[in-house]
Amino acid sequence: MDGNALSTLLLPLMVSAAFAGGIYALVYPYISTERQKEKRLESVVGVRARKSGGALAEIQSSRKKSVADTLKDMDERQKKDKKITMRLRMERAGLKQSPRDFYILSATLGIILAGIAYSIFDLPVGAVVVAGFLGAFGIPRWILSKITSRRQQKFSSQLANAIDVIVRGVKSGLPLNECIQVIARESPEPLAGEFRSVVEQQRLGVPIGDGLERMCERMPLAEVRFLSIVISIQQQAGGNLSEALANLSGVLRDRQSLAMKVKALSAEAKASAMVLASLPPGVMFMVYLSSPGYMMPLFTTTMGRFMVGIGAAWMMMGVLVMRKMINFKF
Repeated sequence: MDGNALSTLLLPLMVSAAFAGGIYALVYPYISTERQKEKRLESVVGVRARKSGGALAEIQSSRKKSVADTLKDMDERQKKDKKITMRLRMERAGLKQSPRDFYILSATLGIILAGIAYSIFDLPVGAVVVAGFLGAFGIPRWILSKITSRRQQKFSSQLANAIDVIVRGVKSGLPLNECIQVIARESPEPLAGEFRSVVEQQRLGVPIGDGLERMCERMPLAEVRFLSIVISIQQQAGGNLSEALANLSGVLRDRQSLAMKVKALSAEAKASAMVLASLPPGVMFMVYLSSPGYMMPLFTTTMGRFMVGIGAAWMMMGVLVMRKMINFKF
């Protein structure tokens, strides 16, 4: 047999063998035991994944339910109409005196102003009553609100640093109550006093969440409410407290930065409003000092009193409008 005949015979055999090898390579994974093992492994892994996924979903669902219940409970407590007593007002202002002392000082100031209006300025009975009312109820409460506002601003400016102390303490392994005690010892007033109250309540058996909620009553600020909500939710639902408080600290610093920016942008408008509001009574007072007889008809005649009343009403309206324009809520 020559070479051509041999090559003619071997070529179909080689093609057939290659075709059979390709078919075997495609079919072998489906008929081998390795493929069956892979299927079993995939089924077991899939079952475990479904079980673990279901458990994880159940844990997340229970945690979300706990958080929702906590927020609902806090909202219900906040919506309850709680009467703001004079003692609570004085606690918010940081005053140690009793409400009885405040009422005595208010009554004394009202009598003094009424006596000045009657004896020195010889005003009519209606004006004397108004002066006494302002001295007894208006001016003392206005001063109290100013003291409270200043104390709250100071507390708000220091709260972010206190939260950073808690974050660093929790990351280093200290419990939350120890971190709060550090703030009560090392922080300046009024921050130290408020957290000292929380520590004292905790020693009496009050939970930290309830103590912070009582602090919200004495210091009704959104920042304190945020802190109370974060800690209460962490105690009931768990989670990374240091990360949550670090995020809260960043939010508080951003709010403080925005407040300072708003204050800087509205400083010129506030100065203009103060000048416009103080100009008419200032001019009236200076004219009265230079020539009292020129100004006295405004206080002794009926038409003059009417004009003074109308002017004061218009001035009050203008002051309120300017105050509304320069006070920004954010």
